[in-house]
Amino acid sequence: MRALVTGASSGIGRDMAIYLDKLGFDVVLVSRDKEKLEKVKDELKGKTEIVPMDLSNSENCKELYNKVKDIDILVNNAGFGTFGSFDETDLDKEIDLIDTNVKAMHILAKLYLKDMLQKDKGHILNVASIAGFMPGPLMCAYYASKAYVVRLSEGIREELRKKKSNVKISVLCPGPVDTNFNDVAGVRFKLPSYSSNHVAKYAIDKMLRNKFIIVPGLKIKLVRFLAKISPNNVTSKIVYMMQERKR
Repeated sequence: MRALVTGASSGIGRDMAIYLDKLGFDVVLVSRDKEKLEKVKDELKGKTEIVPMDLSNSENCKELYNKVKDIDILVNNAGFGTFGSFDETDLDKEIDLIDTNVKAMHILAKLYLKDMLQKDKGHILNVASIAGFMPGPLMCAYYASKAYVVRLSEGIREELRKKKSNVKISVLCPGPVDTNFNDVAGVRFKLPSYSSNHVAKYAIDKMLRNKFIIVPGLKIKLVRFLAKISPNNVTSKIVYMMQERKR
């Protein structure tokens, strides 16, 4: 059994790769940072392959697919955030965010899903966020990108159900996690953070049990429920108040 994990050099991606290795999967690690991938590889006991690659480039995504075949699990984890008012945030960084969080996830899900459908087996785990269920002032691009991940996954799930396929798709929607995400985004959250190790193990276990929406933690489940029942303008105000620049 073989799993491909993007964004595998740190955080949730790294911890999911380590846990998949413990479960007996051969793991393919993908990230921009070759040095960090090598360090993760050294922690794994099973057969491991590293692919240093910038997935914000669409052609690289296609190259990855052509290079790595016959996978049983695709973990679409690569992504990052940016913080600030929409009129002030850097456009080039936001385009890079969209290319990584949305386009790369979309391309890899589509290409590998076709293979899985032919074999009538496989799992896709798309990593979104609790942010995908609500508006995101001060992190507009990030929240919107994660909403895309959620909605695309929901649509694919229904298509798979109609096909009566044994291929399964899940979407991980955590709240704040203790990773370097906050440093990259330049933001800190009022909500409590969970360890990436806990979130990674929880996500893989739920995925293997064919859980679709995966939300770690009771408090984050409550946030999702409140987002569902609250008007968007109210949610927007609450989100704005909860986010403040990291100092």
